[in-house]
Amino acid sequence: MVIVRACLRDGGGGSPTAVVDEAEFAAGAPPGDDRRRRVPALAGTSHAVFVAAREDPEGGPAFSLRFFTAEGELPACGHGTVAALAHLAERAGRHPYRATLHAGGRVFTGWSVRRHGRAHAAFDPGPVELRTPGAAERDLVLPALGIPRGATAPGVRVASVGRPRLLVPVRTRSALQAVSPDFGRLRAACDRLRLLGCYVYSVPTPGARAAARMFAPSIGVDEDIANANSTACLAADLAGRGITELAVDMGDFLGSPATVTATVRPGPSGPLVRLGGTAEVTDGIRIPAP
Repeated sequence: MVIVRACLRDGGGGSPTAVVDEAEFAAGAPPGDDRRRRVPALAGTSHAVFVAAREDPEGGPAFSLRFFTAEGELPACGHGTVAALAHLAERAGRHPYRATLHAGGRVFTGWSVRRHGRAHAAFDPGPVELRTPGAAERDLVLPALGIPRGATAPGVRVASVGRPRLLVPVRTRSALQAVSPDFGRLRAACDRLRLLGCYVYSVPTPGARAAARMFAPSIGVDEDIANANSTACLAADLAGRGITELAVDMGDFLGSPATVTATVRPGPSGPLVRLGGTAEVTDGIRIPAP
């Protein structure tokens, strides 16, 4: 497997992600899901993406992607998709690179181009579902986040690309920095409500730049360095307010600055989002035999 730093900011930081070739992983041992979910710990990463080649009717490169944390499988992972595309493009030795991806019951296209010596990958995360949270979601989750009094801004939403999560705006970046969740309480609330987690973000500047922190203890990740799919959810929500391009900074609180970009255009049944991030393949690691 390789380690890919996904969603870099200015060439540094990013979210280390394990990218595993499914054929190599399965060689000589049954590749059960219990073994897959142990890979992030072995790799020292929060997430792992398993890549399997498949046939494409049009003859182009096509792959299945599966995403795991220590808690189990996820239906989708944005920064994992960015990492997989960067690895596939490097392995193919082609830039620009395009592939058909199968993940979470969807078939979609991913791209990668070379910019300043690194891969910039982009993909369509699929339709975003948005709704107003119910009283239980507000009453159970918001107090567990430890947001400073008076810092929450209007516009809390439940959003989903595969699994629902709460989008919570705060008024300033300094308020975002001061958020201090009770992770036990937050996990209990998210488990009860079947939420992936909570994406707390600063109100975007006039230049459409924001900062965010993603808390997801229910999937074994108290705080995520980069969460691209939640950024897609935010981009879809902000599109209704006239923002069509967005850059979100993450990871600063964890000492690994990351940036996720999103563009939005109108679609026949709602906003169409394209997510992007810069990535770099850094290390190759052998997975110990079971």
